[in-house]
Amino acid sequence: MAKLPQINQINTSNTTINLSSTWGIRSTYHFLSIVLIFLVISIFYFNQYDGSKPLPPSSSSPPPSKNNDFVKEMVHKCDYFSGKWVFDNVSHPLYKEKECSFMADQLACERYGRKDLNYQYWRWQPNHCDLLRFNATTLLEKLRNKRLMFVGDSLNRNQWISMMCMVESAIPHSPKSMQMNGSLFTYKAIEYNATIEFYWAPLLVESNSDDPINHRVHERIARTQAIEKHARYWTDADFLIFDSYLWWRVPFMKVLWGNFESSDGIYKDVEMLKGYEMTLQTWSDWLEIHVNHSKTQIFWMSMSPTHERSEEWGGASGLNCYNETQPIKKKDYWGSGSDPNMMRLVEASIDNLRKRGLNIQLLNITQLSEYRKDAHLSIYRKQWKPQKEEQLSNPSGYADCFHWCLPGVPDTWNEILYTYIVSSL
Repeated sequence: MAKLPQINQINTSNTTINLSSTWGIRSTYHFLSIVLIFLVISIFYFNQYDGSKPLPPSSSSPPPSKNNDFVKEMVHKCDYFSGKWVFDNVSHPLYKEKECSFMADQLACERYGRKDLNYQYWRWQPNHCDLLRFNATTLLEKLRNKRLMFVGDSLNRNQWISMMCMVESAIPHSPKSMQMNGSLFTYKAIEYNATIEFYWAPLLVESNSDDPINHRVHERIARTQAIEKHARYWTDADFLIFDSYLWWRVPFMKVLWGNFESSDGIYKDVEMLKGYEMTLQTWSDWLEIHVNHSKTQIFWMSMSPTHERSEEWGGASGLNCYNETQPIKKKDYWGSGSDPNMMRLVEASIDNLRKRGLNIQLLNITQLSEYRKDAHLSIYRKQWKPQKEEQLSNPSGYADCFHWCLPGVPDTWNEILYTYIVSSL
C-alpha cells in the first residue's frame, strides 16, 4: 500500500560549528538557511497533499493533513461513481493476497491457480476528482470504540473480507481477534477497541436461508414482515453497510405469513419485485424506529453486477466471464446482470428514509463494477465438490461470475466507503 513519505529528521546535537574557522559566521548562516528552507518546503508539501494520489511506500502512514471540513466538501462535490479504470501497478494492489490472514479460500484466485494477475492492478479514477487514498490507521482512529457492520449476502461478505485485508496490511502485528456467533462474524482491532463485523442476512428479512454455512436452498422462502431476529444485532452499530440482491434473482419469491416453527403459516408465491419492495418497507420501518438518528451512519451498496453473457460485451455467444482478462471498454456499459427496477426501489426507499431523518447514503458501485468482467472468481477458487470430468472439459460451465477475486474490485468499493466514513462527524 502506498504511504506518505516521512520528513527526514536532522540531528545537529552532535555537530560542532566552529565560528572561527574559514567558513565563518556567513557559512553558518548559509547552512542554517538551507535547513530552514528544507523544513518550510516539507511543511508546505504536507499541507498541500490531499492523500488522493499514489506515492512510494514508506514505513508509516500519518493521517491526512486536510481537515475534516475539506474532506466533507470534497465528498459533497465529487461524483465518485463516474469515471474509468486505469492500469496502475505502482499503487495497486492495496495488499497482497498471501499476506492477508483473513483471506477466504472462495476469494483467493491466485492461490487457486490464476496466473494472469492484471485484475489486481486496475485503479478506479473518477472523472473530475480523485479518490481519497485509503489509510488504515486513519480509519481505525475513526472506528476507535465503535462498530462497523456489513449486513447482507455473500457480496457483502466479499467486501467485508476485503476491508479486513486492507486494514491488516497496515497493522499486521497488532493484536486482533475473530469470533463467530451464529450469523455474526466479528473482527476486532484490540488496540483501537474497533470492530469490523459481518452479519449474514441474504434477504435482510428472516428466511429459510439464514444459516451462514448451510444455506444452499433451492426454494427460498422469506418472511417479508419479520426482521427482528436479525436486526437486534445491528441496533448499536455506528456504521451499517447493507446489500441484498443476488438472492432475489428469481421470477417469484415464496413468502411466508407465520413462522417456520408453526404448521399453520400461509405461503404464497409473490412476484420478485413486489417481495423486494415489501422487504425494503420492513427494513425501512425498523431503521426509523430502532436506529439512533444522530449516531448511526447507514450505507446501501448498490447491485454487484454479474457477467454471464459474453455476447453482451462483444464476446462469443454462450460464454461468460471465464478466461476474460481485460475490463470492458464500452462507455456506460450495462449488462443483464443488473436490474434497474430493483435499483429504483432501493432509491425510493432511501429517499423516504432521508425524509424521515435518517443519515443514509446510497453508494452506487454498480456502473463502475459493470466494466470489470475480468475480475470475477471464474474457476479460480476452492471447489466444495470435486468437479466431474465433463465439468472440467467445459470450465465456463462452472465459472463463478458473481463474486470477485481479492485483491480486486471490492477494494474500490471500500475506498469509496472509507472516504464517506472519514468525512462523517
